[in-house]
Amino acid sequence: MKYALALVLTNLLVLNVYSQNLPTVVSGVDLERYQGTWYEIARLPNFFEKKLKCITANYTIRADGKISVLNSGSNIEPPYKPSSAEGVAWVPDKNIPAKLKVRFFWPFSGDYWIIYLDKDYRYVLVGDPSFKYLWILCREKKLEETTYQMLLKKAIDNGYDVSGVIRVNHDCN
Repeated sequence: MKYALALVLTNLLVLNVYSQNLPTVVSGVDLERYQGTWYEIARLPNFFEKKLKCITANYTIRADGKISVLNSGSNIEPPYKPSSAEGVAWVPDKNIPAKLKVRFFWPFSGDYWIIYLDKDYRYVLVGDPSFKYLWILCREKKLEETTYQMLLKKAIDNGYDVSGVIRVNHDCN
């Protein structure tokens, strides 16, 4: 009897997780306009950027249509040595170009979903369907506070818990 109850509770938990609404993505994105350098303004904590500041992401479209990704930053504490990671991104479904996959270490890849994108491609809100990863990126090192708050609200509206969001320091040269 207790095994049956455990099975029912497990199924309910799984159904609850899968019934959670997924973040919505923008209807279209021009990857030619999206490429270039983006400054990381804020993010949910993650292990791979834990001790970094002055973080940038640079996207370059390759001849094969995939996107080269170069994430760079500097250590928060001395020595302030630079750190970088190279990867590749691609659009698995051409009908949904705002849902990309990104890989830094083969064979592992992650989701990179463009949730909100400024019409002039000045700032963007990026997340994933697990709600574990979230970034606010901007073409400049600073973002107006009203825009920052608007992007946080968009994240909340999409199901993200933003209470732990970290603002990224850009005091590097």
